[in-house]
Amino acid sequence: MTPRGWGCLLSGILLIVAANIAAARPLLYIGVLLAALPVVCLMIVRMPRRRGEVTRQISTDLMAVGETSRVTVRFDLWSFGIPNGIWRDVLPAAVRGDATGDYPDDALRYDLEGVRRGVSTLGPLMLRTTDPFGLARREQAFGDTRTITVIPQTVALAPLPTKVGAAGGTAQTRSTRIGQGADNLIPRPYSSGDSRRRIHWRATAHRGSLMVRQEEEEASPDAMVVLDRTAGRWARPGEDPDPAFEQAVSLCASAALRLAQDGYSVDVVDAAGNPLGALRGHEEDREDMLIALATVEPRGEAHDIRSVVGSTAPGPLILITGALDDEDAEKLSTAGAAAPLLFATAASAEALASVRAHGWHPAFLPSDPGDPAELAAAWASALPFTTAQHV
Repeated sequence: MTPRGWGCLLSGILLIVAANIAAARPLLYIGVLLAALPVVCLMIVRMPRRRGEVTRQISTDLMAVGETSRVTVRFDLWSFGIPNGIWRDVLPAAVRGDATGDYPDDALRYDLEGVRRGVSTLGPLMLRTTDPFGLARREQAFGDTRTITVIPQTVALAPLPTKVGAAGGTAQTRSTRIGQGADNLIPRPYSSGDSRRRIHWRATAHRGSLMVRQEEEEASPDAMVVLDRTAGRWARPGEDPDPAFEQAVSLCASAALRLAQDGYSVDVVDAAGNPLGALRGHEEDREDMLIALATVEPRGEAHDIRSVVGSTAPGPLILITGALDDEDAEKLSTAGAAAPLLFATAASAEALASVRAHGWHPAFLPSDPGDPAELAAAWASALPFTTAQHV
């Protein structure tokens, strides 16, 4: 019952007591009426059986932090009579929006804004109805929930001054990976185990037998982006989102996309060597990487950067880390990378001197995650060092 309903019930009970004491029959009638009315209204609201189906359409499959998406809800309710009430969609902490309205007058649609990376649940749909007197209330959940993924915000970054290959010069090296090209397609006969999504239908029609696509090896130099999510480098591992770590994830995604746009074959890993994504020129690569970065959190320990990079050093090597102490900076090797850029949230003058001596070109991550321009400026501040070395 509502507060008004409880007040009506309590008033009725008091009037019944007063009527018995004063032997006033009219007061007894009024008291019984006031006491019975909330109970009757509660039965009217609670008794009807209601069933409903809810389907949601979201304008974008993946929502980035700071991005707005339109949600349209279709609510099919089966009930004795169409109740008047207020609907609301239960929103997770990862998004915000005004997901309420009058039912059945308002259309069930609203705008969502991504505020926090992660995979969370949208829904269920709640319908709250009240009797005409406002004495009883019922709130009921309808329909299934829907998973919503908020990916990190990406920022447009300036390109590297020149493309550098694995040997440190211009891009002359040829990647050893098969299947990373996007345009030079070589059909070959279908083999058991090949995905049918790779069938080359034009070549199949021409040859008269199943042919699949195999991309030609292209002169696409390697690059690597390393996100150091070692728990000890970040301020609040396991608690509320650390703004500095959110900046690091955003720069990681943005740097990988920038390098891929510049023609590099990009591997994205954490400081322990665990893969977080790979950009090889395929349409789904970007989405897979962003989904992986949507759930990444500080944890684990870092390994030697040389064991992460492997025996063949990439062209550009981007290392994004948190607070860098003097001891770790002294041991931080570039592993022979052609263009090693390092971004840290904090480092002493001694730590900066150590990483510069090892060949890194350091810059600080900005502290304000709400200003993408600062992230782009931090990236640009490291590029002149690359220009001076490789142009």
